[in-house]
Amino acid sequence: MYNDYLINTYNRMDFIAESGNGCWLTDVNGNTYLDLVAGVAVNSLGHSHPAVVKSIQAQAEKMIHVSNIFWTKEQGELAKKLVELSNHQGVFFCNSGSEAVEGAIKTAIKYGTSKKAEKEKIICFNNSFHGRTIGALSITAQEKYQQPFGSLLKKVKICHFNDLEDVKANMDEDVCAIIVEPVQGEGGIQVATTAFLEGLKMLCEENDSLLIFDEIQCGAGRLGTFFAYEKYGVEPDIICMAKGLGGGVPIGAFIVNEKANVLIKGDHGSTFGGNPFVCAVSKTVIDITGSPDFLETVNEKSAYLKEALFKIEKKYPQFITEVRGEGLMLGIEMKVPVKEVIQEAYKNKVLLISAGSNVIRIVPPLTIEYKEMDVFIDTFNQILETF
Repeated sequence: MYNDYLINTYNRMDFIAESGNGCWLTDVNGNTYLDLVAGVAVNSLGHSHPAVVKSIQAQAEKMIHVSNIFWTKEQGELAKKLVELSNHQGVFFCNSGSEAVEGAIKTAIKYGTSKKAEKEKIICFNNSFHGRTIGALSITAQEKYQQPFGSLLKKVKICHFNDLEDVKANMDEDVCAIIVEPVQGEGGIQVATTAFLEGLKMLCEENDSLLIFDEIQCGAGRLGTFFAYEKYGVEPDIICMAKGLGGGVPIGAFIVNEKANVLIKGDHGSTFGGNPFVCAVSKTVIDITGSPDFLETVNEKSAYLKEALFKIEKKYPQFITEVRGEGLMLGIEMKVPVKEVIQEAYKNKVLLISAGSNVIRIVPPLTIEYKEMDVFIDTFNQILETF
């Protein structure tokens, strides 16, 4: 319908969204679907959450945008909240996850080259995904994303995820940073081990390098802790955030500790980053998602959903390889074509997406109710019964 007017870079479903409410999305024909995509882990409070709507309305009537030449209360209060939640030192606001990663890369290279001119190598991991801009793409170790775009950053070393010995073999004094997703999203919901992340932290300390956690998809409450690193007890030097940070409005951020706080006036900037509109909405979102009581509900829902999926895995070993993940970021690796399962779910009014080579990704709003999880569980059971 709109193909003649858009640059068609997306592999879209035959679905035109009209409106949403909570975990439900309605198309232009009036059909309502259970949404377990949540804007790809963005809509942490679901669609049209009353607190978010109220915040949007109030801030839009007050002030939407001013330049970062000026201070705003909204940006300052959000930064203060993130620093206090993370025990880090400073925040830079941008508009997306890719931009957050770009800022982290610049910070790491500045940190490294301040020590020695050649200290600008970055270690990343196979099946990682850090964004689509040239810098972020350089450390997105998946050929299908990189191949068409020629020359990328050269001083990048790809190591095997969860393989600390491989990292040790490639670590040297020229490494300025290691970047890792505690839970890989596009890579198929692959979960880092605590020992692996602890080892990366130790290597960075021994080699005077920065440890960067890409929490763009797995942060902001998604794992049942506000920051993903809290799940592991391993504090990175830089945290990259976006997606669930704004609950639907476009906001990204990277947060630095004292060691990584090296950018000065003129080093970096953003026209729209951290404007009062998105900051006011983000603060509303994390006032909810950052509360201990809310995070406990995420863990309880995760346990409920995992238990149900493990039962289905045991019932249908011929179809399911593994159920894995943390919090409400779960993956179901299939032995049958995942596209067929997603299409069948769509026919049954449930929206799903894939991750990695053959994995169903479950990233619902964190506000999902138990009866809504039951709708998915029943539908998934019915689909596998007919295969």
